[in-house]
Amino acid sequence: MKSKTVYVCTSCGGESLRWQGRCPACGEWNTLQEQTAAPAAAKTARPATAGERRAPRTLAQLSTVDEVRFPTGMAELDRVLGGGCVAGSLILVGGAPGIGKSTLLLQICRDLCRSRTVLYASGEESEHQLKLRATRLGVAAEQLYVMAETSLNEIVEAARSLKPNVLIADSIQTLSNPDNSSAPGSVSQVKDCTMALMQLAKGDGITVFVVGHINKDGAIAGPKVLEHMVDTVLYFEGDRHSSYRLLRAEKNRFGSTHELGVFDMRGDGLHEVPNPSEMLLSGRPLNTPGTCVACVMEGSRPVLAEVQALVTKTSFNVPRRTTEGFDFNRAVLQMAVLEKRGGIRLGECDVYINVVGGLSLDEPAADLPVVLAAASSYRERPIDNATAAIGEVGLTGEVRAVAFLEQRLQELGRLGFRRVLIPAQGTAKLLAPGGMTLLRVRTIGEAIGAALDS
Repeated sequence: MKSKTVYVCTSCGGESLRWQGRCPACGEWNTLQEQTAAPAAAKTARPATAGERRAPRTLAQLSTVDEVRFPTGMAELDRVLGGGCVAGSLILVGGAPGIGKSTLLLQICRDLCRSRTVLYASGEESEHQLKLRATRLGVAAEQLYVMAETSLNEIVEAARSLKPNVLIADSIQTLSNPDNSSAPGSVSQVKDCTMALMQLAKGDGITVFVVGHINKDGAIAGPKVLEHMVDTVLYFEGDRHSSYRLLRAEKNRFGSTHELGVFDMRGDGLHEVPNPSEMLLSGRPLNTPGTCVACVMEGSRPVLAEVQALVTKTSFNVPRRTTEGFDFNRAVLQMAVLEKRGGIRLGECDVYINVVGGLSLDEPAADLPVVLAAASSYRERPIDNATAAIGEVGLTGEVRAVAFLEQRLQELGRLGFRRVLIPAQGTAKLLAPGGMTLLRVRTIGEAIGAALDS
């Protein structure tokens, strides 16, 4: 009997009976890939869930005692997870190849294995390679079991036989379900393997870590539905030319998605950076035009970052606008406000905005530092090194209030900043830390004058 073929979208997982240039479900272009559909008999022969059948219960009969959190041994990872791992959860760790995903998961085994059993299943490395990497990272745990296997059935069978507390699958693109005739890494294989691991986590109470590589567009390779199947999605980011790595939570059913973890990649593995502000401000130029310090909130943690701007006369018919680490459309908007309300003629200038350290500033409190850095570069007048700025800029040029000002000022004062530009709105009763002067401004014109003309 001839097998039936369908075309599956790699972005949303939608299926189509014929190839089309554009996915009818999500509208993405050139994402449909040909896959062999499993026969209907084979689909119905496999049970939907494994284990014993469970009867429905009322909400009052359920208890939250089973939702136990346990630390991983790395405070930065625990912060992003919301306080630690939840037993029976499925955690997806995504990132570019070589960014440090496998290193991070192997390092946490060092502390996890002191009180728990861990099974590390690798489809990319042999057992000998895992041993060499564990020796380099200083991981020598007796309760760490490793296996080099790509068959999903073998991994699930080993997990149910060993009954570990934690299972690490590295990576989801290398696993394959023998009941599925598609190639490993395809849309259907990734979905089937993730579903089986989710049933294992929920049914047996095993915390499962799954490694997923990202494609050239920056998304986890495979269907977008993969992110909806797991409990937590962590993204490992970083510049390949820098040793620092950033860990963010894109989705977290058991905690906040606004926390940030910072690591330093060295020869002996990843080292936690408890104070990322000092790291992001290291090497900051002194008395140089076009730079300003911003303070943004990453969850409950205030983080300082250096915003740089370069304003130069354009040689094109249309001036260029380029941003790195700051939203492009918002930067264009702020440059328009700066020209209209601040009296700085940028219509004949190229403007380049860069956030040093690989951090992405997506908070309105970074508007004022971006505007001041551009004004400083245009006028060739530096902002004092002990001065920082906090505030949102509106279309009429007003500087609007932001939340968590007290926490931001405490962090700035701890790092030695003596002058801080803040919005005048709603800050009349705000007290400055010892030795700090608060410059309350209402418009960007006042802010430029206080920052550059003092």
